[in-house]
Amino acid sequence: MSYHLCSSPSSVVHDRHPLSPSLKQLSKAFKRNSLSFPSRLHLPVNHVSLQDSIAQEPHAKNASTEANQQSPGVKSASSTERYVWVNPKNPRASLLRQKSYDSRYASLIKLAESLDSCDPIEDVVFGILSGLGVTMTEQDAVVVINNMSNPETVLFALRFLQESLDFSREVVIYNVTLKVFRKAKDLDGAEKLFDEMVERGVKPDNVTFLTLISCARICGMPNKAVEWFEKMASFGCEPDDVTYSAMIDAYGRAGDVDKALSLYDRARTERWRIDLATFATLIRIYGMSGNFDGCLNLYQEMKALHAKPNLGVYNGLLDAMGKAKRPWQATKIYEEMIKNGLSPNFTTYAALLRAYSRARYGEDALKVYKEMKGKGMEMSVVLYNTVLAMCADIGLCDEAVMIFEDLKNSENCKPDSWTFSSVITAYSCSGKVSEAELTLNEMLEAGFDPNLFVLTSLIQCYGSTNRTDDVVRTFNRVLELGITPDDRFCGCLLNVMTQTPKEELGKLTDCIEKLNSKLANLVNLLVEEQSSEHIFKNEASILFDSISADVKKAYCNCLIDLCVKLNKLEKACELLDLGLRLDIYTDIQLRSPTQWSLHLKSLSLGAALTALHVWINDLSKALESGDELPPLLGINTGHGKHKYSDKGLAGAFDSHLKELNAPFHEAPDKVGWFLTTKVAAQSWLESRNQPELVAS
Repeated sequence: MSYHLCSSPSSVVHDRHPLSPSLKQLSKAFKRNSLSFPSRLHLPVNHVSLQDSIAQEPHAKNASTEANQQSPGVKSASSTERYVWVNPKNPRASLLRQKSYDSRYASLIKLAESLDSCDPIEDVVFGILSGLGVTMTEQDAVVVINNMSNPETVLFALRFLQESLDFSREVVIYNVTLKVFRKAKDLDGAEKLFDEMVERGVKPDNVTFLTLISCARICGMPNKAVEWFEKMASFGCEPDDVTYSAMIDAYGRAGDVDKALSLYDRARTERWRIDLATFATLIRIYGMSGNFDGCLNLYQEMKALHAKPNLGVYNGLLDAMGKAKRPWQATKIYEEMIKNGLSPNFTTYAALLRAYSRARYGEDALKVYKEMKGKGMEMSVVLYNTVLAMCADIGLCDEAVMIFEDLKNSENCKPDSWTFSSVITAYSCSGKVSEAELTLNEMLEAGFDPNLFVLTSLIQCYGSTNRTDDVVRTFNRVLELGITPDDRFCGCLLNVMTQTPKEELGKLTDCIEKLNSKLANLVNLLVEEQSSEHIFKNEASILFDSISADVKKAYCNCLIDLCVKLNKLEKACELLDLGLRLDIYTDIQLRSPTQWSLHLKSLSLGAALTALHVWINDLSKALESGDELPPLLGINTGHGKHKYSDKGLAGAFDSHLKELNAPFHEAPDKVGWFLTTKVAAQSWLESRNQPELVAS
């Protein structure tokens, strides 16, 4: 399958009717007259812009071609006058050049420039055009109009030429006049000219509609492009493949995705020419619908067709990969873009910054941010907030403060509520209480009331520094402001309890009681010295049935952490078992013929340690039952670090496994994995007198 890329919809005229004579005609002409060999062949050249989303206009010099293509009967200068090779050593070279059509063409270009710069007054325009004299041809008229760019003076020029010439096909002069309005992005003026054209009895052709459609696309009015496309049939015009391919872009931009994709399927079958703007729109459509693999397939298809994507295509791909949270693919696409000689613009950097920030690729995001600032690019407050949120999430407090200061020093941006929230979160989760409080005061002075997100961050901050009374004070402030706490807020209080001394837990339980009595009941049962297993499991089941799915794992993790903190290891096992039965935790223990493994990446430290000891007990039971261990056993903790901590699960497990004298060792080629052999594991398990935990 092969596609043909065209520079813009209007280039269909030039692509399909080349001006240059055939090789056989040239041979005959050369035999007749050695001086009639053409000095230049005005071959159409497609210019695909690497910067604009809509392809560039066809080269102005091809305008005269358009007249001859559509109107074979137009009287024009002879081929001898138009194509004259002049020997530069000939003493008469200067005189011969003056007689060539090139000289005539140059004078017509100057005339068009004069018309563009003159006052839009009929007498002034008519006076300039009078200089053409009585030898003016239709071709001259087309060249002049085609090289104009002023829609105010072009209408007077058109009137003069219509009065001076008897056009064999008047639609041609109207089409090049419409192109002037397209250059000026004046769709309203183009539509009025079309109405006048119809009133004069001039029948529009495909080029007419193609020019209007492309004008609407350039003006960012895809609905108008669709409207003009659907008018074609009423004037007896049958769209060709270039028109259809342009409409893929128009329908996509207009929001009619089904129609756009339907036309694209047809384009693939019938091998239409697809321009770069259309490819960019298709990538955007796939990205908006979540079909990110479709975006990549389009990109690969373009490369297979040897079509060089422009900046608009690359930016669309980068944006799609950001939404897909595939920063590694964004990096690869960006590198290919640079390799192909394209320079990133603001949109490129913004797409990369969003992609890296969403995926929490801190180092890459900050590199892009610094490069943007180094190039003097003014960022929006939304972009500032995007990178600030990333810094807050992964504990880059110093970097967040630096970016916050950059934002405040910016001439075009001011911090908003979300900005302050991210900075307070960064301070709070880093344990910088005074800085968080100062930023909160700054937020209040700027006219922003703290939201639930900000107050939750403050509670987390006070909790991490054992300031329980400040936690309670902030909790009461939430209620005083009339803010309705959600499940996440309760989860924050629960997490604070895992860091609070036992003697102060009652203060936090009272707060939780005001928000969620079921959670308070379970916490009280957990803290109590005596509570039956049945009652505890029943209350836990009631709680998990009542909360939203997106917080169940966080609640279960915190409750297990609290059990471990209070040395209630049996209850920790009960909660872990309940989490497995309710599918809160999945695929923790996996077995294959060659390896048994424990996967802990989604668990808190307390929950992970509980799962480890349950697994060790299960391995011991397997041996006691006569089961054969596999050749390899492994523990997967993941290779990431916990927020605001230098140690992730891997670091904590390394020391814990050493305390247990367990034969698991970090795998050098598999980050986050601790592995051991069957022989070593069996020997160690047999040497243990009793397991430390007994799973229920």
